[in-house]
Amino acid sequence: MTKNLHIEHPEDSILTGDLSVLDAFLMPLLLSLKIDGAPAIVWGRNPATGCQFVGTKSVFNKKKIIICETPSDIEKHYAHKPALEKILMYCMAYLPITKNIYQGDFIGFGGSKNYRPNTLTYKFQETVDAKIIMAPHTKYYACSDLRDAIAMPLTEKLETTDGRVKWVQPRAYIRSEYGAPLGEGVDSFRDLETLVDYAKKLSQHVKFVDERTAKKIKLNINALIRDGKDIDSEAFAWAGLCDASLIEFWHTVNEIKLVALQSCKDESDFQTCVMGDPQPIQGEGYVMVSRFGYFKIVNRRAFSYANFQNDRFVAFAS
Repeated sequence: MTKNLHIEHPEDSILTGDLSVLDAFLMPLLLSLKIDGAPAIVWGRNPATGCQFVGTKSVFNKKKIIICETPSDIEKHYAHKPALEKILMYCMAYLPITKNIYQGDFIGFGGSKNYRPNTLTYKFQETVDAKIIMAPHTKYYACSDLRDAIAMPLTEKLETTDGRVKWVQPRAYIRSEYGAPLGEGVDSFRDLETLVDYAKKLSQHVKFVDERTAKKIKLNINALIRDGKDIDSEAFAWAGLCDASLIEFWHTVNEIKLVALQSCKDESDFQTCVMGDPQPIQGEGYVMVSRFGYFKIVNRRAFSYANFQNDRFVAFAS
């Protein structure tokens, strides 16, 4: 595992011919609910100094590292971003002291039932009386430098005795087609075996691409999702980006993912809605962890489209 900077969509991961996600579907190690929080917060003990710190993912920067161990550090680095400065101040004040290093998504400050940190709105059953709400998901291991930190999925439940932090860590699990949970936590997507076998056979007739071309294809796919348009295999072939067989295979893996999503369940204590729509939805999706890496189990047509339409979303340059 590496630093938790990006989690790949299963269908995007196969563009270069890496089919490990197909085995990951049949051998998952952990399933967790993907929380649509912002910003990402990293906190814990700095291995270089032994002091407690808070920060964003900038703590992992190779050159301009931004680690805040005191309120003065937060003021120095984030005074030009008052909203983020306030969040970090609260995190420094209320996150519990720990010898470990964690990362989570910030949901909001206490005092309300409804929160929209990003695209989704989370509706809790009761007013949150904690100071901050955090959805932790990753634990890091580092000997002497945060830049060398290794990320692992968080399997423990974080707790505080003073009630100053509300931890959002609902149990997620896989449910069989017959309605019975497949054991405690994760077992496997047993219903996918036939589909995975089919995909592996189909892959023998696919023309894959190199990393550079795969990046261009992903940018185009995101643009099509953002505009609500179809992902047409012939259009990609006509544009000279790749063979039509690759996009057709992309659709196959996407369909396998959507079948898997139907079996994903969780025990959350809140409702989830897309911005402007009061109708509850399943949520952003899930993160599947396997020995092959992290993968998003997300309905991109539903959530990613809404995310791209979010006025807080900043598109990256092509």
